[in-house]
Amino acid sequence: MDYKNTLNLPVTKFPMKANLSKREPEQLKLWEEYHLYDKMRNASKGREMFILHDGPPYANGNIHIGTALNKILKDIIVRSRQMSGFDAVYVPGWDCHGLPIEHNVDKELGAKKKDISQTDFRRLCRSYAEKYVDIQREEFKRLGVMGEWDNPYLTMNYSYESTIARECCKFALNDSLFRSKKPIHWCCSCKTALAEAEIEYHDETSDSIFVKFPLRDDLGIQAFKDKKVNLIIWTTTPWTLPANLAVALHPDFVYAAVETGDGEVFILAKDLVESCMEIFGISDFSIIAEIEAASLEHKKCLHPLYNRESFIVLGSHVTLDAGTGCVHTAPGHGREDYEVGLLYDLDTYSPVNEKGCFTDDVEFFNGQFVFKANNGIIDKLQETGALVAQESISHSYPHCWRCKKPVIFRATPQWFISMDKTGLRDKALNEIDKVEWIPDWGRERIYGMIKNRPDWCVSRQRAWGVPITVFYCEKCETVFINHETINKISELFEKHGADVWFEKQAEEFLSQNAVCQKCGHNKFIKETDILDVWFDSGVSHVAVLEQRSNLKWPADLYLEGSDQHRGWFHSSLLTAVGTRDKAPYKSVLTHGFVVDANGRKMSKSIGNVIAPKKVIDKYGAEVLRLWVSASDYRDDIRISENILKQLSDSYRRIRNTCRFMLGNLYDYDPETDRVPHESMPDIDKFALHKLQELIEKILKAYETFEFHVIYHALHNYCTLDLSAFYLDILKDRLYTSLPQSIERRSAQTVIHTILDSVVRIMAPVLSFTAEEIWKLMPDMKEKESSVHLSSLPKITESRKAEKLAQKWETIIKVRGEVTKALEEARAKKKIGHSLDAVVTISVNEELYKELCPYKEDLKTIFIISGASLVKGEKLDNAYESTDIEGLAIVVEPAISDKCERCWIHDPSVSLNPEHPTICSRCEKVVGQTYDGQKTQISPKGH
Repeated sequence: MDYKNTLNLPVTKFPMKANLSKREPEQLKLWEEYHLYDKMRNASKGREMFILHDGPPYANGNIHIGTALNKILKDIIVRSRQMSGFDAVYVPGWDCHGLPIEHNVDKELGAKKKDISQTDFRRLCRSYAEKYVDIQREEFKRLGVMGEWDNPYLTMNYSYESTIARECCKFALNDSLFRSKKPIHWCCSCKTALAEAEIEYHDETSDSIFVKFPLRDDLGIQAFKDKKVNLIIWTTTPWTLPANLAVALHPDFVYAAVETGDGEVFILAKDLVESCMEIFGISDFSIIAEIEAASLEHKKCLHPLYNRESFIVLGSHVTLDAGTGCVHTAPGHGREDYEVGLLYDLDTYSPVNEKGCFTDDVEFFNGQFVFKANNGIIDKLQETGALVAQESISHSYPHCWRCKKPVIFRATPQWFISMDKTGLRDKALNEIDKVEWIPDWGRERIYGMIKNRPDWCVSRQRAWGVPITVFYCEKCETVFINHETINKISELFEKHGADVWFEKQAEEFLSQNAVCQKCGHNKFIKETDILDVWFDSGVSHVAVLEQRSNLKWPADLYLEGSDQHRGWFHSSLLTAVGTRDKAPYKSVLTHGFVVDANGRKMSKSIGNVIAPKKVIDKYGAEVLRLWVSASDYRDDIRISENILKQLSDSYRRIRNTCRFMLGNLYDYDPETDRVPHESMPDIDKFALHKLQELIEKILKAYETFEFHVIYHALHNYCTLDLSAFYLDILKDRLYTSLPQSIERRSAQTVIHTILDSVVRIMAPVLSFTAEEIWKLMPDMKEKESSVHLSSLPKITESRKAEKLAQKWETIIKVRGEVTKALEEARAKKKIGHSLDAVVTISVNEELYKELCPYKEDLKTIFIISGASLVKGEKLDNAYESTDIEGLAIVVEPAISDKCERCWIHDPSVSLNPEHPTICSRCEKVVGQTYDGQKTQISPKGH
């Protein structure tokens, strides 16, 4: 008789080889045909809402690995909250305006752009954005991300553009929006103003120069008689010297007059004299006077390049960190320069055009690009004798986030939202403290940014965006806006989109009796600048959360990369607090950036870029999702081929553990075969206790967004608690017992309970695999048609057994020592398989009491053919444990014959002539189940 046919070996259609790159698209198609997302929404009606509001990616290019990380994180959260009993609606969105799209359309048009109207150019930008919305939508869906893909929000939708215009006008109505000539970051390549969020900082090497500003006024100091007295300034931007109007000193610093020989005196901060003289190469000097800064205020110097005066002013921004304590001040080219200039009524002089070239009124350097003019300016200073010293310095310098080129500060007429006029700054700071920041350092980061930021420059000199929908008086430039005008603009945008602003004249938006409230003039200029795109995405809380009935305001969660403290989190906070006095989110979660195995940023030039598609084609989206969950996203997240391979192996272990359990449920019906908890053997009760520990840990991790805890807990549970322990021990009972025996049904009850919980636990992360397993699990009443319509498992208190667990933890430790002894015996060629061995275990009295109740089960627990337990005996040639006091183990080869069916060496083998090759235990099972032929057991639910 072929006894193999008498075993209850696993039966399942669940394949060992995942073949994810082929199966996942098939599953996506089934979900779509089944309208799974709609069914989830219907099943959730009446539940408490959980809304994760999607920060919109740019509709520009294919998704990259960082975008994949972001979307998968969001999907894990939305799915887990859905399975936690919430109605978790997810509306994806796209940012469709702005420079990235405009740049690419420019490239496609080439020389043809000059022949195209602004309206036609905007239509091409819209088409370009639409193309990449469709491309990215499919890429996100391929990742397994669920949401309202047929009804996303787009910042270029007419209704959304109407909302942008209306929200902008609200700031104009309360006088927060104002037009002013102020220095702002300006990209000479992109020819537009930039906000702080559009600035990146990179190291640059610049010329560092020290320059004489001859003092013109007499200070009445006797020691200065017949001497040339100069204030010495230091700057790393020589190109700004033509715009110099002042020299700033700190009101609290003491300044020294230093005689240097040749009848010259240098004035600089007393505390910096020694370091500066060393830089100047002057060793023979003396301090001839000390001067209070206040006595120099309002005095005049001569400009080192031109025949004009520079004023001495006082400012608290002056430091002793570097330089001379005398700060070159050009109000048109620096924020602090501008602010101190306001106090002294200095002109915001900025003689630089939109291309970054000096205007015609700049003698010697007109028409030159500012950075290229540095050398000429230094040469001119050398020629006039004004240059004291020159060095090179490496420092962090602002660059355009798009073209990566250095930017300048340039004063031009721009539109700003005031941070202080209506208390926006203070209100925003108060709201920050009401929000939960995850990790908590996010609070400090955004708080500091809001506290110290300048007024928000919201105007951009570009074509593709929503215009600043305000008018200003042709005569006095006072802003004109009212509710009637706002409603008309909003209605027109709703119907025709923002293009209508560029197609109609100003009077077509205004009532016939519109007059300037300041001067009474009735002619108005329609603003042509567009809004900062951060304003566009920043009002998504209005355009999406407030305007969709299946969402709510504020959102429960915003989730983006850590750079968004100065981006979307920032602009959303200001637009919400500025118009609603409240933050648009309850919690904000941030993740790090994706880096390679060495911690380097992804870069095409380095060649370390990993495209999501490449990973999916090789490993499947599941491994990418597992990578997201395995990473502690609060730091930068590493990815490499080796990391992905390791995760692929981890995935395989989890999959095969589930496959084993699934394969042993082929004849199990949960409705009729379930064994009650009280009738189970202790090891089964212990397994259910361990499951409760896992569920408790996982539920907490989902609640606190600690997904790496979920990955490690699930992986360790599958590999250590199940594969290496419980399921390993269970094989004998499952395979060799009578099919309908309570022992086997108890084991099946436990693995069904475990599998049911494990599949639900993994569903938010391994969405495809969980569904694949779910479909093949035994049918039962109230089993949902999809795992994604089910709930996360709940803790069953009655299955907790702390005292029992303590006993089994001891047994597991002893098992580990027995395994070491078996390995030692195997290395000495005493045994082969562990079932070829019998062991004698000597323990102290305390451990004997722990193990004695399981004396008959030890051979099954240790997967050996025999186990003898003795108390305190000295054993010869024993393996002695160094971890458990008093434990000694002797391993010997089993002398009995091996059962052909269960592989256990047992004295009963060969005693029955009808079945001479099997043991008495197996003989009973075969005798009860077979009459010469095998009784067929029909798989259930497979």
